[in-house]
Amino acid sequence: MKLPYIKCHGSGNDFILIDEMEHDLAFTEEERRNLSLLLCDRETGIGSDGILFVMPSEKAEGRMRMFNSDGSEAEMCGNGLRCVARHMIEKLGNASIAIETQEAVLPVSQVAEIFPDIDTFSVQIEPVSFAPASLPMIHDGEQAVDSAILELSDKRTFTALSVPNPHIVSLMDDVDQAELEQIGRRANELPEVFPNGVNVSFVQLLEKNKIFVRTYERGVGLTNACGTAMSASSLVSTILGPNDLDTPIVVINKGGLVNCVVEKNDGRFSIQLRGNGTNVYEAVVDVDLENSRFEVTGQMFFDKENETYEKLEAYAASEIGG
Repeated sequence: MKLPYIKCHGSGNDFILIDEMEHDLAFTEEERRNLSLLLCDRETGIGSDGILFVMPSEKAEGRMRMFNSDGSEAEMCGNGLRCVARHMIEKLGNASIAIETQEAVLPVSQVAEIFPDIDTFSVQIEPVSFAPASLPMIHDGEQAVDSAILELSDKRTFTALSVPNPHIVSLMDDVDQAELEQIGRRANELPEVFPNGVNVSFVQLLEKNKIFVRTYERGVGLTNACGTAMSASSLVSTILGPNDLDTPIVVINKGGLVNCVVEKNDGRFSIQLRGNGTNVYEAVVDVDLENSRFEVTGQMFFDKENETYEKLEAYAASEIGG
């Protein structure tokens, strides 16, 4: 089968976007899983953190499903949602629309640039819950906020929350990538605590309302950026750190930067995630799933767009000395 696709990224978190509506496509659940396993592999495939399937919706202008590189489906994907938002906003010509996700119908819009010449899209990250059962997490207590998880570490504390996918976040003075990878792997091999796995983020406070976030993403591993992780980390940095509600928090990551605005209304938190949705290239992939083979043709790169994003990457790297 021949599948037109766009290779895109949000903050370096990269995806293969397949528009099922535009190209009159439909897949079985097994095909979605197998496409993700075949095409996302960075050694033998196209290479990406996951596949974004853009589908029809009876509740919104479109529906997003995101499958990780290991074939599992994510409840939500903030960086991917920005890419889908950009795709649908440009296709429909409307600056504000809604996208159906697994847990909620979420508003998305094009907003003021967070960096010169970078088209910026805002997506709402919700529902947010601190209830351990929402992750799920096996824990005695109504919440696990700044709590020890001795199965993972005897020197770190973590805050557990779902946004709606599961996260644990630890604030620290300096991020140790090797330690993060070790703890991330352990957390996802610990079904007696995290039955469905969990995303693990280390957060360094750079200055007031500016943080650096590094994430071990469930189903992916260490990633340049994870949108829901940056959102969860921003929220934790407001309840345990010095950062402010209703104020853009600059979140630096290995793939660039975003802004997060943490809001609280009627006792409930939500987060606006604002950042890029950059198209790298478009192409067609001819896939033979039965024999696990594919061929890519017709690649067309968006050179100017990619060169502009490199400037943002360089700025972000300078902010963390890298």
